[in-house]
Amino acid sequence: MTPPATLNANLIALVAALVPGYTVQLPGILIEDMSSTAVGALTVIDAARVDAINNVSPGTANPYILNFLGQQFGIPQGLPANGSVYVVFTGSPGYVIVPGFLVSDGTYQYQVQDGGVIGSGGTSSPIYAVATNAGTFAIGAASVTQVVTAVPGGYSLTVTNPLAGVPASAAETVESYQSRLLQAWNSPLSGWQTYLKTLLQAVPGVNARLISIIPNSTNFEIICGGGDPYATAYAIYQAVSNIGFLAGSYVNSGRNVSASIYDAPNTYSVVFVAAQNATCTCAVTWNTTLANFTSSALVNALIIPAVQSYINGIVVGQPINLLVLTELIQQAISPVLSASNLTTLTFAFEINSSSVSPTAGTSIIPSVDFETALYMSATGCTSVQG
Repeated sequence: MTPPATLNANLIALVAALVPGYTVQLPGILIEDMSSTAVGALTVIDAARVDAINNVSPGTANPYILNFLGQQFGIPQGLPANGSVYVVFTGSPGYVIVPGFLVSDGTYQYQVQDGGVIGSGGTSSPIYAVATNAGTFAIGAASVTQVVTAVPGGYSLTVTNPLAGVPASAAETVESYQSRLLQAWNSPLSGWQTYLKTLLQAVPGVNARLISIIPNSTNFEIICGGGDPYATAYAIYQAVSNIGFLAGSYVNSGRNVSASIYDAPNTYSVVFVAAQNATCTCAVTWNTTLANFTSSALVNALIIPAVQSYINGIVVGQPINLLVLTELIQQAISPVLSASNLTTLTFAFEINSSSVSPTAGTSIIPSVDFETALYMSATGCTSVQG
């Protein structure tokens, strides 16, 4: 803020430039009284200017404006400090529990934060909810049993909390609230594909390497392996702005999975493709320049898990790269046998019991198709010195 003395000097200079002979140095006169009053007004205006600029950012906004910024972001003050509890809903599979859904223990209400969906077994995963009331109070197990938000006719929904909740801590400070809003303000924008992969990986049972999003003209094929189909469909529903862009399998329509998501008052059919598995085996043959080498068994014991780890880490639809596999094996056996002492390192692969070889002129063995991932069992690899 500009100091009052500076504002007063600027005011006198501006008036004197317009009115020659103007003086305000004599105390107790009307002119001095008016200028003092004007400086007071200028101080208030200058403070408003500074406040207005500061209110552009959550990090410097005053508490009143900070509250309005929080409403814009949908982040109310006090959530980190208020009591919280994980609740489980029971009802029709595919029913969506939207963020903001309210439940109660008969005295206090709790607001669902991230939302969820009723799975194929008729229950949801535990969903995080925060008390709408400040203050410290106990949240006993099985105490949150009332659904407050209205449920459309024809649908039944119940709720409970299998475990006790966490009581409130001290009230959230303005500084803490400013920090949370500033973090939301600065959140980077990413494409829906990246956002969808993040949501799918959060679904219990989904394997990250079995997720793939394939563009085809104006449509997209979403491939996902593992996880409850309704939870998977709900993740897709959250991320994709237009589910009409979703296409089924371009390889085999029998791989399509369709789950109906009910987000009152509408029902949406979400289609995705279940990732396929192909059984892969490999016989590794290696040899060394070292005469009378006595650690063959140890080399074999290092090669087998290296091959298994590589195969079982390949993303759905991606090929086997023998150059990468060779490097991984060399790294794995390096404590026992240096790569410079290897004379032979060959691979004999089978996929679904059929022998496969690299594409001519390359070290790449293609996948079965872009919807299939390779899987190697604990006994799927052998290694011998030859």
